[in-house]
Amino acid sequence: VQLQASGGGLVQAGGSLRLSCAASGRTFTNYYVAWFRQAPGKEHEFVAGIHWSSGRTYHADSVKGRFIISRDNAKNTVYLQMNSLKPEDTAAYYCAADTRGYSASWYDSDFWGQGTQVTVSS
Repeated sequence: VQLQASGGGLVQAGGSLRLSCAASGRTFTNYYVAWFRQAPGKEHEFVAGIHWSSGRTYHADSVKGRFIISRDNAKNTVYLQMNSLKPEDTAAYYCAADTRGYSASWYDSDFWGQGTQVTVSS
């Protein structure tokens, strides 16, 4: 399966962006799909995840209440709605999918896409 992440960009603090992670080659059925991020000089961070079949979601404490992960079955796409963005949210965001659960990072997952850059200006 190939994952295509998109939707990043430059936004002012307090603004919103919606990232998309589209799968091709197969569906997300039974996969755990997650968003990770990594800022320059910092460790990678799990941001949010969704179990495709059950719809159960998880959000990191750092984004809880601001970011929402969701899925569109018909489009085989996972979204990350990011609201009330802060400069510390600036990072490259990666989506990843794994049948075993949420991995420690996107590159430990079964599949991952290229990153999409999110830059939040103050």
